[in-house]
Amino acid sequence: MTDLMPVLTDTWDADRSWKLASYEAAGGYAGLRRALTMEPGDLVQTVKDSGLRGRGGAGFPTGMKWGFLPPPDGGPRYLVVNADESEPGTCKDIPLLLASPQHLVEGIAITSYAIGCHHAFVYVRGEVLHVYRRLMAAVQEAYDAGYLGADVLGSGFDLEVTVHAGAGAYICGEETALLDSLEGKRGQPRLKPPFPAVAGLYARPTVVNNVESIASVPGIVARGADWFAGMGTEKSAGHGLFSLSGHVTRPGQYEAPLGITLRELLDLAGGIRAGHELKFWTPGGSSTPLFTADHLDTPLDYESVGAAGSMLGTRALQLFDDTTCVVRAVSRWTDFYAHESCGKCTPCREGTYWLKQVLHRIEAGQGEERDVDLLLDLCDNILGRAFCALGDGATSPVTSSIQLFRDEYEAHITGHGCPFDPSASALFPYTPKQAPALAGAGGH
Repeated sequence: MTDLMPVLTDTWDADRSWKLASYEAAGGYAGLRRALTMEPGDLVQTVKDSGLRGRGGAGFPTGMKWGFLPPPDGGPRYLVVNADESEPGTCKDIPLLLASPQHLVEGIAITSYAIGCHHAFVYVRGEVLHVYRRLMAAVQEAYDAGYLGADVLGSGFDLEVTVHAGAGAYICGEETALLDSLEGKRGQPRLKPPFPAVAGLYARPTVVNNVESIASVPGIVARGADWFAGMGTEKSAGHGLFSLSGHVTRPGQYEAPLGITLRELLDLAGGIRAGHELKFWTPGGSSTPLFTADHLDTPLDYESVGAAGSMLGTRALQLFDDTTCVVRAVSRWTDFYAHESCGKCTPCREGTYWLKQVLHRIEAGQGEERDVDLLLDLCDNILGRAFCALGDGATSPVTSSIQLFRDEYEAHITGHGCPFDPSASALFPYTPKQAPALAGAGGH
C-alpha cells in the first residue's frame, strides 16, 4: 500500500471546493442521474452488493439496514443523517462537510429515492456553526439546481431536506437519542425494540446513517458495486477517512482503502514527531481499547482490529508518544464521558462519575493500592449493563490502559504523584495547571 484513495476527498484541493460548480466539474450528481433511471429495489441491492458498511462506528452493512424497512403502507418514511460528530479524536465528517458538502447532499437524494423517503433530515452538531451554515448553503444550491425539491431532475420524485442544529450533546450521536432530540425531546436513548427501521422519527420507519456512509453512496451508484468492493478487504470493502492526530508529523485526514495499516499511514504522515517513539494509540476514537506499537501492522479493517482486541470505530487514530502519561490521557477522556452521560441509567451515570474521581485521585498522588482493581471493578459494573454504548465505550480506555500499562498506574500510587512532565508531551510551550488535591475536585 503506497497510495491514498481520493474519492470523498477528490475535490478538497479545488478552488472553493464546497461550491456546487466545483462538485459538478468533478462529475458530481452523475450518481443521482443514474439512480433516477433505476428501480429503488435495485439501488438497495447495489449498495448491498458493494459491501458498504456504516462509517459511524458500528460497521453495520448499510444496504442491509435499508432493507429492514417494512413494505410501504402509504405513510411517510424518513432518512436521518447523523452529523453529530463529537467524540474526542473523531474528526472526519466535519472536514467532509466543510470541504465537500455536496457529496452528502447527492447521497441523501439517492438514498431517499432508494428507500421511498420524501423528507430527509441532517442532524448537525450545534457548536460547529460554520459547518451548519455551509451545509445550509449547499442544500440551497442543490434546490436551486433542481437536485432537491419538487420533481427532482424531472423524474417525478419529490424530496425535501431539513438541516437541524443540535444543542451540543454527545449522547445525541446515539441514533435513538438523536431521534428524540430531533422531535424536540430531551436527547436520551430509547428502549429497543422497536428499532428505528420500524418506529423511528415520529414513530415512522426511519433509516439513520452516518455522514460518511451516505456520502459514499454516489460513487457506488455512479461507478458500480464492483468498483467499491474492489477496494479494502473482502469483509471490509471500500475507502474510508482516517483521522490522524496527536504526536504525528503531519496530522490530518487520510483517505485510503480499509485494511491499510498504521505503519503505512505513518509513512505517509511523516511518522511520529522527531526524537520520540509511539507509545499508544486509539484505532477508532477514545471509546475503543488502546493499541501500542505492537499493533502497527494490524490491518485497519473491522475484522482484524476486532481480532486484535479493539474496534475500528470511526477510524480516529490518536497517536501518543513516549512523553505521554497514559493515566493523564485516560483521565481526560473519562472526564468527557462523565460530563456527557445523559444520566438515564445508573451504571453509566454513577459509574463514569466514580471512574473520574478515582482517576483524579491517582493522578494527584493520593491513590491507594486498591484503586487499580477498584477501577476494573467499576468498569465491570458498567460494561454490558448501561442503557446504551456510551457507558461501554467509557470503560474501554480504562480497562485497556490498565492491561497494557498497569505498572504506570502503580507508579503513580507508590510514588505519590505523576512521574511524567505534562509539558513535555505538549506540542507548544505552556505552564501546566496543578492536579487537584482533593478527590472531589473539578476537572483539570
